[in-house]
Amino acid sequence: MTSLTVWTFPVTDGAEKALGLLEQLQKQQLISISDAAYVTWPEDRKKPKTKDLGSLTGAGALGGGFWGLLFGLIFLVPLLGLAVGAAIGALTGSLAHVGIDEQFIDTVRAQVTPGTSALFVMANDTVIDRVVEPFKETGASLLTTNLSAVEEARLREAFGEAPQPEGL
Repeated sequence: MTSLTVWTFPVTDGAEKALGLLEQLQKQQLISISDAAYVTWPEDRKKPKTKDLGSLTGAGALGGGFWGLLFGLIFLVPLLGLAVGAAIGALTGSLAHVGIDEQFIDTVRAQVTPGTSALFVMANDTVIDRVVEPFKETGASLLTTNLSAVEEARLREAFGEAPQPEGL
C-alpha cells in the first residue's frame, strides 16, 4: 500500500535536517520512497518555500506537477480569495478521488505555518512502527493518508505515469 506521509517539524530547518534520516531508513529497507518533497516556512515570509527531492528518489514517481498542485492547494488557495478558491474546488475534489481529501489538506495547512517545516513522502511498504520512533526523536509529528491500489493508479495516471504492474 502506498502512503503519503507528512512529517511536520516545529522549526524551519527540521525537514531539511531530517533528509539524512530518511535516506538511512530507506537504506535499511524500512521505507521505499517513490517520491518526496519538503516545505520550509521562515517566520518573515507570506508563503513557504518548497523543494521536490528528485535527487533523493531518482526521477520521482509523480514529479513537480503533483507537488505543485498539492502545495498550491494547501498553501496558496487560502491566500487567493473566494473566486479563485471556488475554481480550484474541483481540483480538491479530484484529489479526494485519489485519497487526498479536504480534511487532510486542512490538517496540513493548520500545522505547517510560518516558523515550521514539513517533509512530504510518498512511500510503499513502510514499516511504520520502525520509522515513527527515529522521526519522533527529531521533534516531528506524523500526518499520513493511505492510498488504495486504485487511488494510487488514478494518481499516477493523472500525473502522466503509467501504472506499475503487480509485483514490481
